[in-house]
Amino acid sequence: MDVYLVPTGPERYELYCESAEESAVPHAEASNGLWRRLHEAFSAVIAAAEREQDRFRAGDAASAERGGFWSRLRTRSLRWVSERVAEQRLLWRLRGRQRVRAFVPSGLDDTRALAIIRGNLRVDLDRHRRWLALDAIGLLFSLPLAALPGPNVLGYYFTFRVIGHFLAMRGARQGLDCVEWELQSNALLAELAGLERLPAAERTPRVRAIADQLGLARLARFFERTAVETA
Repeated sequence: MDVYLVPTGPERYELYCESAEESAVPHAEASNGLWRRLHEAFSAVIAAAEREQDRFRAGDAASAERGGFWSRLRTRSLRWVSERVAEQRLLWRLRGRQRVRAFVPSGLDDTRALAIIRGNLRVDLDRHRRWLALDAIGLLFSLPLAALPGPNVLGYYFTFRVIGHFLAMRGARQGLDCVEWELQSNALLAELAGLERLPAAERTPRVRAIADQLGLARLARFFERTAVETA
């Protein structure tokens, strides 16, 4: 598994990974019972979000936006799910890993890079643990709605959040306690430093060029979301 330590601001870095071959849906960890049913609902939500993302990339997004209120709400909700999947994919994939190769910006020594990686994972672990507790309460309150006619939208929402946070928490813990990190210096990542301060007309082609050289199709969007939109 390869991950990238992306500079997103002065003394700020974010871990990033992507895999064109691997589905975003994490493997189920239980064979029956409530957890299995929750995971199936979780997988269905992600599959729908992936289909919506494919439509968006194919240029078919406008048709959904021209639909009725519920069509627009569904489209925007699924795009929100796609963004959350992108944020948590790395942590989901860390579960069960024993060795990970991390590309870090050149000029960043290994001791500092490893400290940043571990610090980010600790923050992720604490954040997902807090949200898991809150969303589990929301899921319990939404369960009675399942008896009503129509889809339990609130239940699907909290199911997605509960399982997503649980799996992310497991991945963060794996990264802290079990993973052996193999660090490799990368000059292209260093070129991203400071680009968030440039005007979009100058920044965008430079970030896309770096992403193309790294072979990371979604890196440009990740950089916009984590570096530019939070600058």
